[in-house]
Amino acid sequence: MKISFLIHNAYGIGGTISTTFNLAAALAERHSVEVVSVLRTRERPSLLLDHRVSLRALVDLREEKDHPLHGRPAQVFPVSERRYGQYSELTDQRIEAYLEKADADVVVGTRPGLNVHLALQAPERIVRIGQEHLTLDSHAPALRTVLRGAYRRLDALTTVTAADAASYGAKMHLPGVRVEVLPNSVPDPELPPADGTSKVVVAAGRLVRVKRYDLLIAAFARVVAERPDWQLRIYGKGQEHARLRQVVTDLGLGNNVFLMGAVSHMGGEWVKGSIGAGASSFEAFGMTLVEAMRNGLPVVSTDCPHGPGEIVRDGVDGRLVPVGDEKALAAALLELINDDDARLRMGRAARENSRRFAPGPVVEQAERFLSEVVAAKRAGLPAEPRRPGMRRSLVARRHALRDAYAARKNDGGNHDHDRNSSAGNDRSRRAEG
Repeated sequence: MKISFLIHNAYGIGGTISTTFNLAAALAERHSVEVVSVLRTRERPSLLLDHRVSLRALVDLREEKDHPLHGRPAQVFPVSERRYGQYSELTDQRIEAYLEKADADVVVGTRPGLNVHLALQAPERIVRIGQEHLTLDSHAPALRTVLRGAYRRLDALTTVTAADAASYGAKMHLPGVRVEVLPNSVPDPELPPADGTSKVVVAAGRLVRVKRYDLLIAAFARVVAERPDWQLRIYGKGQEHARLRQVVTDLGLGNNVFLMGAVSHMGGEWVKGSIGAGASSFEAFGMTLVEAMRNGLPVVSTDCPHGPGEIVRDGVDGRLVPVGDEKALAAALLELINDDDARLRMGRAARENSRRFAPGPVVEQAERFLSEVVAAKRAGLPAEPRRPGMRRSLVARRHALRDAYAARKNDGGNHDHDRNSSAGNDRSRRAEG
């Protein structure tokens, strides 16, 4: 089977890039796999991609950022998608050309805007699978409206949590589209697990407001008041860096809290710690929590929607605390800091329980899912059973949607996009993953 992943920018750093590379590498053991990056911003990817997985880009911004068509607004990528400002008529054309010529059995979109491209532009012969790496509820109402119409043309949709799959089932009418929970996978650790004896708490991720590192730092100030011999190390980069550095300074934590910057391989950093931490107000999944647990660290995390509650077993392999509760976060950290036996026991449980997110189990599920959807497509059957008479109505809706897209394309685009053409001025800015 040939599988193609369509991704925004494989040359950046982010959870979607990481999990796509992980899944692609695992599938490459038995399948032909490629990653197609819409945008390219540097010579080589920031993250390591398995040599068995081919990588190519559709628009190289190092050479084409001033291309005339890249200054014109996109007509397919939804205006309400947060990456809209980085898309253009040039990306419209390149994505469509790629999809029309694709020799893959399966093409997997990795963000809502690309899933819309896949739904509207991919030929019927290709199995079209959209991935949701965020959540339905996190999307703007205008985007959800677009997805409700376009996603009916997909063959299947995957979410990373059961909670999000339930949201799609309850709030989106997608007859015949199979919705599957496919969690992110984390590679098997290359180093021995953390031994739980260091006096270090580790957190990692993009330094953005939703991750609430300010809350984590404030909670750690309470920890330091009781246990000044412990450190907090935060790995990552982002727009909050300067503000967080100021928070550290204001709280007098210069000897205890360290902003470590971004690293390509976190495995060697996790094992230097004894506890993993997260303070997010929202997590689509919680990739770094799994990474910490796979390296033998119990995790203290806010119980935010949607991921942590499906990853951490409170009191078994970590602790879950209410979102935004600084005191509870500090208390949970101190509970594990002050109880060596509990910390070591939960660390062992974390390593064992997180094996369900190893490439083996996840890829086995992915292969089964992909094989079933491909087999159904080749047999002319729906990926998901439909009620009698539903197939005819679904085909009619799909044809109507494609006709509407073709008419809009021939007409040169709609006025709503013209009103948003100023977004085209941002397309040469740094495109992150």
